Amino acid sequence: MASSPASRERHGHRLLALVCLIALALNLRSVVSSVGVSLDAIIPALSMSGATAGLLTTLPVLSFALFGATANTIARTLGLHRTAAASLAALTIGMVVRAFVDSTVPFMLATTLALAGAATGNVILPPLVKRHFPDRVGTITAVYTSALLVGAALPPALTVPIADNAGGWRAGLLAWGILAAVCLLPWLGMLGHDVHPSTTLRKKVPFRAVARSPMAWAMAVFFGVQSSNAYVVLGWLAQAYTDAGLHRATAGVMIGLVQALGIPTALLLPQLSRRLPNQALLPVGFALLSAAGWIGVMAAAETVPWLWAVLLGLGGGAFPWVLSMIGLRTHTPAGTAALSGFVQSVGYLLAAIGPFGVGLLHDATDSWTAPLVAVAGASLLMLIGLAFARPRWFEDTLPPLR
Repeated sequence: MASSPASRERHGHRLLALVCLIALALNLRSVVSSVGVSLDAIIPALSMSGATAGLLTTLPVLSFALFGATANTIARTLGLHRTAAASLAALTIGMVVRAFVDSTVPFMLATTLALAGAATGNVILPPLVKRHFPDRVGTITAVYTSALLVGAALPPALTVPIADNAGGWRAGLLAWGILAAVCLLPWLGMLGHDVHPSTTLRKKVPFRAVARSPMAWAMAVFFGVQSSNAYVVLGWLAQAYTDAGLHRATAGVMIGLVQALGIPTALLLPQLSRRLPNQALLPVGFALLSAAGWIGVMAAAETVPWLWAVLLGLGGGAFPWVLSMIGLRTHTPAGTAALSGFVQSVGYLLAAIGPFGVGLLHDATDSWTAPLVAVAGASLLMLIGLAFARPRWFEDTLPPLR
């Protein structure tokens, strides 16, 4: 039987929504991951001080915490689709402008604008999934998480080759601004489908009410620990490997392996979740895999470096899992938006402790033993995921809303 025009229209709208979700997710990490490989060229070109360069490397996690806390309010005012388009527009403008500036302050301001867009996009992706795919939250979360991971992996691999062949670091950074501009185009088509914010996010869930939910705090701590692990991998794992005797190129391959494993892990998680009799096995697995990976790097980094990278990569499955739980444990897009904003803003703030603390411990002890044991111990805090692994609703944990 041929499908009705209404059915075809709904199918086309869902397909456009999926394309838009992927387009948004693909750009949420390029503002961060394109800079690290270009720092050695950016610092002398902009006469950037060492302290400012250090601030630039910590700016992402602080921005994700600060601007993530405001994303829910913006979405209630503009609507989810307009907010998504605005976040991509901010990303585009920030990344394009910073490729043309000649001094540190404008570069930092443009980067902050782009990070504000990325932080907002981080928070509104779960409620967008809840709105358009309420019957496939886990699967669609896996798809957009995979796009996010691809978007994080491509800039480190391609920015330097682009810069070498197109005139320098400015061209390397500009390429990702152009990609964001292209990805903004499908969102322009979604703006006509946006409904008034009051119909999707009508019931305001105040931040202070979310802060009284035990489930919200459990998710925030879990999110913070897994994010901290990710930032320690990006910031310190290569040095831990090279200090143990690995060649720099080999250490880089190990970092790439950790990142690459995130994509199949994210795609397979929905199937695994459906087959498991109890979701509680997942946070336990993520905690133990991550802890074992860090202990392995500490004790035998040079012996079987790939094994520890694999364990850390599999433990990184905590990221797509907690994102899917934000959607699966809420009734409405409004609840999803409120929970997502709280979990990500508080979580990223907690995550900043990890890489900073590792640096302090390493400087204080001149050894990797104490910092890696500390990260392994912190990884076990992901066992708090047991608090939201069992089926229950976030809205039921809130105090009465007036």
